Amino acid sequence: MSGVLVHMVFDVLAWVAAAAAALWLSRVAEVRFPATRTDLPYVAAVVAGAALGAYVFGTLNFWLSGQVGIARSIEGAVAGGILGVELYKRSAGIRARTGARFALPLAVGIAIGRIGCFLAGIEDFTYGTPTGAPWGHDFGDGVLRHPVQLYESAAMAAFAVAYLLGVRRRNRFVIENGFYLAVGYYGAQRFLWEFFKPYGVLIGPFTIFHILSAAILVYAAVMIATAPTPRVLDDRAFA
Repeated sequence: MSGVLVHMVFDVLAWVAAAAAALWLSRVAEVRFPATRTDLPYVAAVVAGAALGAYVFGTLNFWLSGQVGIARSIEGAVAGGILGVELYKRSAGIRARTGARFALPLAVGIAIGRIGCFLAGIEDFTYGTPTGAPWGHDFGDGVLRHPVQLYESAAMAAFAVAYLLGVRRRNRFVIENGFYLAVGYYGAQRFLWEFFKPYGVLIGPFTIFHILSAAILVYAAVMIATAPTPRVLDDRAFA
């Protein structure tokens, strides 16, 4: 099976798992999230922003790394989706925070999707720098490299577990700020893993994804710092 096909299979698995996580939270755990929006303009802003961000940042990184062609980036998609939604909300006069229910789906989707990146091999250009560590992996060119895709997968899986523990403990701060916790954590761990990737630098030792990771982390920190006081609900809000 080619790397491209493997990647596509895991992309589908990631979307399915993300949808299952969302359904589990609402239908099984019966978690009450702050109000969200599912109207067409909102969804269009998410999809358009994510698609544009994925290709713009993925391709810029590709070019900065001396590669030729078009590429996608999950971090670019996350950043683009956030920007698209925030711009739409501002234009529509929407002040409510609408991302809480997407925290677990995001973490689960990335954790599974990154396994696909790992299995796709050398052609995927998501591998790490050469290493002498015993867990170094040969992606097909005879060089042992950091399996950074698995580092990221494990990190996001750990977040998913911590988030679920918070939900099970009826922690309203975690539930209501889950999305910002998820993207902030994602930005922090991604910033770290970028030092183990063979990407071209943009400023000093930093790649374009270092800059994007820092921006996402700052966004999350600001949103958490300015969050309203979590609402206190009775036990019937949970299963």
